[in-house]
Amino acid sequence: MSAIRRLIAVVLLVPTVAAVALWAFAWPAARTAPRDLPLGVAGPPAATARLEKQLTRHEGAFEIHHYADATAARDAVEDRTVYGAVVVTAEGSELLTASAASPLVAQLLQQAVAQQAAASGARVETVDVVAAPAADPRGSALGASVLPLALAGIGAGALVSLLGLRGVRAVLALVGAAALVGSAAAALAHSWLGVLTGDWWAEAAVLGLSTLAVSAAVAGCAALLGTPGIGAVSFVVMFLGNPFSGAASAPRMLPEPVGVIGQWLPPGAGTTLLRSVSFFDGAAATGPALTLVWWAALGLGAVLLGAQLKPGPTRAEPTTEARRSALVT
Repeated sequence: MSAIRRLIAVVLLVPTVAAVALWAFAWPAARTAPRDLPLGVAGPPAATARLEKQLTRHEGAFEIHHYADATAARDAVEDRTVYGAVVVTAEGSELLTASAASPLVAQLLQQAVAQQAAASGARVETVDVVAAPAADPRGSALGASVLPLALAGIGAGALVSLLGLRGVRAVLALVGAAALVGSAAAALAHSWLGVLTGDWWAEAAVLGLSTLAVSAAVAGCAALLGTPGIGAVSFVVMFLGNPFSGAASAPRMLPEPVGVIGQWLPPGAGTTLLRSVSFFDGAAATGPALTLVWWAALGLGAVLLGAQLKPGPTRAEPTTEARRSALVT
């Protein structure tokens, strides 16, 4: 490639990458709003019908789930079936929220229900059923953990590939690095900062699995496609997985189909799984756990397959002349 062509490529490529990055990060953030957000309603049919009619004025904002009583509604919040619930009683209305699931959603529900109550002159009491930890009431630390884990996974996968580790050795290196990252991250987030409050070992396992899902995918694509595979997976994880994860808000707060896509990628699945394990005793953990296992298994399988398809250089047998020269010397 001539110098002029290289110059043109750089001039065109850099703005393109910047534009894609700006779109991926800024567009979902600028369009944050509830989209079919699961919300429970419990109480007498006549009262809940009026409430539901008021809530559905925001077309497409809420997905209403009906429950027989306050106990069932609370269970639904704790099981992560809904983000919150409104319980209508003779004494007034009660809003059940779970700021641990998303502080932004909890605040939004308080505002929406308070507006409806103010219009009708009713009183609303808010109960945070599953509260965010006192050390991270806004969920900022949890949201900020997505990028470092993604970078750790990309770095581990790229390093294994560039150092020439292959087959079983590469798999052992990836698993070992992910285990250490998970332990270190749990020590920082749980033991030191106090932003995670669940079982320490379960949190370390989730953090390690999130890292392994990325690192295995990077190393696996590199084993099959070469160095371009590192760039391909890094692009998907950084420019799609990170901003589409919904870590700072919630998947149902992102434009469609961004929220769904984000949960198919390791950063989004890892964030959802970490919330479930740390704050909800593992409720609704099966889906994101399977997603991470799927990424890790396919990546490690690709690493082993690449070692079989592209065997390393074998040591050549010395020729007769070489053996004679060795004997003479």
